[in-house]
Amino acid sequence: MSKNLRRAFCFAVILLFALQSAVLAAANVKAVRFSSGAQHDRVVFDLAASPRYRTLLAKDGRTLTIDIADTAAKTMKRTPIHTRRIESASYDEQQGHLIVTLKLREGMHFEARTLQHPDRLFVDILDGAEKPAPQKPVLKPVPRTEGTTFDGDFVEDLAPGLTRHTYVYWDERGQVSVWLIEADRNRYALSLELGKGKVPGRETVSSLSDRKNAVAAINATYFAPSGDIIGVAKIDGRIVGTTYYRRSAMGIYPDGSTVFGKISYDGTVKLGGAAWPIGGVDCERGTDSLVIYNRAYGSTTGTNAYGQEYTVVNGRVTAIRASDSPIPENGVVVSVHGAAADAFAGVKVGATAEIDENIERIWRDVPTVIGAGPRLVEDGRVHVTADEESFPSDIRDGRAPRSAIGVTADGNYILAVVDGRQSHSVGLTLTAWAELLKKFGAYNAINLDGGGSSELVVGGEIQNEPSDGSERPVGSAVILTAK
Repeated sequence: MSKNLRRAFCFAVILLFALQSAVLAAANVKAVRFSSGAQHDRVVFDLAASPRYRTLLAKDGRTLTIDIADTAAKTMKRTPIHTRRIESASYDEQQGHLIVTLKLREGMHFEARTLQHPDRLFVDILDGAEKPAPQKPVLKPVPRTEGTTFDGDFVEDLAPGLTRHTYVYWDERGQVSVWLIEADRNRYALSLELGKGKVPGRETVSSLSDRKNAVAAINATYFAPSGDIIGVAKIDGRIVGTTYYRRSAMGIYPDGSTVFGKISYDGTVKLGGAAWPIGGVDCERGTDSLVIYNRAYGSTTGTNAYGQEYTVVNGRVTAIRASDSPIPENGVVVSVHGAAADAFAGVKVGATAEIDENIERIWRDVPTVIGAGPRLVEDGRVHVTADEESFPSDIRDGRAPRSAIGVTADGNYILAVVDGRQSHSVGLTLTAWAELLKKFGAYNAINLDGGGSSELVVGGEIQNEPSDGSERPVGSAVILTAK
């Protein structure tokens, strides 16, 4: 074989190898799936690599074309899509492009974005002709080439003092996907925010994040279907939630330093010469009980006519009503029913009022308290307190989607979620969750509400895939903002 012929042959082999490599590097579409929620319908393309794509909405606003380039989709199932917002979906392949056409109902708009590890393209179809444009923090992810500690940990510096970890690994049960933010407490501040700004109130984490212009946000306390907070919680020094159990909490001081421990709440109200134990704060009034309502609950108590209510301002009863009392800015309403109402039957306007709220000393001067639990990491060691804090089996046992908040030994903040009950992530037990957080440097950490509530938002973008298939409105969220 001549030298020129050998060169031509070698070039052909190299070219063939390059073409094969290009095919292997294509953004192979593994699956198309969709879900419907109260706020949007979501179409998800599961990909083998980060995609190049473009979207085009026709002038009539009802035909959305999604063009994914460099794509191999021969084995992909053409999933039929028919929802309240999407009439139909069609699929076509043209010269290495997958073209998906969605026929939308009238008045819809859309948002598209990608996520990595695993690679996905999301297309959300939302109600309303005008796309909301909340101001979102500008983050510029820079992949970190040094400093990764273990395989599967993809690290990005989002801004000075703000780092994102996307960690994907496999154990004996399958794939586990984790998203974690570490924030310098000298540059960022944490706060607890209520859904819709009050109790009861429920709002998605992304909506709360947008409303507060947050750098990041994560779901926080447990809550009732109504939105009442379940767990001892304080915002700006005001109690906004209680529980009968003594459970783990994290407190945040004005300088950003933190405290961890167990917290419980009880107390007594004295009106005139009568007294009765406090049954709760900013929650539904039960039989024979006493509940205190403050302005975190809204402008009125919203109670029925089967009780009695005493407005208290500056240590005096200033008004008495049967129901739905206005809540003063600088006071509270004491709402009683049954035996508690009988105890205060002789109280008149002008009577003295004493409210003795019993909370452990370490929590009294902490303006922000996030009560959830159980404890996961204590002073650098795994310490799961689910049994001693009387958590039910759906929280205590098995693998699940979970959320957590904690601090490093240096006091920097950690916000983390692990997805569960899905093909891309089987979830973690509480002990495995605690071990993983310790692996990422958590010195103290508590578990937050989990399951379908687990959600982490960074820069206005949802990082994980909530297990309900869409965002669940929650009672509260922890908000991270720049100082």
